[in-house]
Amino acid sequence: MEFKEKLISSYLAFEGDLDLLDSVHQTRAKALRVFEKKGFPTKKDESWKYTSLNALVNADYALFPRSEASIELKDVKKYFLYDTDTYKVIFIDGVYSPFLSNTTHDGLDVCLMSAALTKPKYRNLINTYFNKIASLEESLTALNTSYSKEGAFVYIPKKTVAEKPIEIIHFASGEEHSLWLQPRNLIVVDKNSQVQIIERHQSLKDHPVVTNSVTEVYVHEEAFVDYYKLQNDLTSASLIDNTYIQQAKNSHASVHTFSLGGKLVRNNLRYYHTGQRILSTLKGVTILEGKQHVDHSTMVHHSHPNCESHQDYKGIFSERSEGVFNGQILVEKIAQKTNAFQQNNNVLLDDKATVNSKPQLEIYADDVKCSHGCTIGQMDEEALFYLQSRGIPKKEAKALMTYAFANNVLESVQLPSLKKRINGQIASKLGVNLGFEL
Repeated sequence: MEFKEKLISSYLAFEGDLDLLDSVHQTRAKALRVFEKKGFPTKKDESWKYTSLNALVNADYALFPRSEASIELKDVKKYFLYDTDTYKVIFIDGVYSPFLSNTTHDGLDVCLMSAALTKPKYRNLINTYFNKIASLEESLTALNTSYSKEGAFVYIPKKTVAEKPIEIIHFASGEEHSLWLQPRNLIVVDKNSQVQIIERHQSLKDHPVVTNSVTEVYVHEEAFVDYYKLQNDLTSASLIDNTYIQQAKNSHASVHTFSLGGKLVRNNLRYYHTGQRILSTLKGVTILEGKQHVDHSTMVHHSHPNCESHQDYKGIFSERSEGVFNGQILVEKIAQKTNAFQQNNNVLLDDKATVNSKPQLEIYADDVKCSHGCTIGQMDEEALFYLQSRGIPKKEAKALMTYAFANNVLESVQLPSLKKRINGQIASKLGVNLGFEL
């Protein structure tokens, strides 16, 4: 049986065991029909031209863990921001871990998607927000929606500042020979509220695991969301991350994506504006080696006047690694006074590393400031020689230049402990001790 057919045939039993709101049942059934019709994306789809899923979807995976895996804190503590007090929503093979988590309902909700989808007290929130911006035109989003059951649910009420960052971490234990996970997150930040979120997907053993994740983020008037995605997984793990963000007037939503490891990573990041004076920030750093592949696909839809968006993605590729950047800025005719910036810069450290970059502007307004740019090149040999002439070994000189190349993305990280962690991960990827911290 092909894996697509397994997903479709397994749905009936999965759906029958769930006690969900009627509206959710209807949404899931519709999503399955979309996936059944569209199937998995292929390189014939323009947005997937440089990324093939054949090696993933032609294999077989367990859809649900057969037994509950047990993980001790000492085995995973290094993946937490252990020097910072945080709320934590932790999953092991798609199953919530109360032992590792620290949730709350005290002034804000940091809890489980399964609770929101089943409990009457969340009915209005689910009916208002669930699957309202996640596009079923994307077949993998439709697949996730049809199987949506578990993930993180975050609701920040009006005029509330989350006193601690929120960590959402999905662990794959390795107990299954191969595993396909489909977490679903819903984040609602009401008027005049603020929150910081860190999301991570991490395998603990070297075994095939694919995560097809969908996150919807609603940022209301005057609200601020500071979101960080840490992607530094094993080379046996693949991630398809679909994030949809809707912003109301005077809001700011910032997403930093650090792609430092994994077999195949695809990041679909979509922003939608529903008011004026909105600021959208999209930044990323990618450092790859071996045969790793990372594909960033971004879109900011400017549909109202006087809004700004800033995209800045840096890529560093060695050996046979592959990078893809497909960034789109769409400016509607009504969206006058838009200020949109997009930049993608890449460095190839080896001749066999490749990058495909396609920045796009689609502008229908005439009073705008919009720019895009892309560079793909090698290390500056003159600058490298200068550092070596000052007594810095070649390996360390390359590391310093690489760090400087990515630093304008790193400097905008607002969490000091997270900035220190990412700096350490980059140093580890480069195989050197930089001798300083952020």
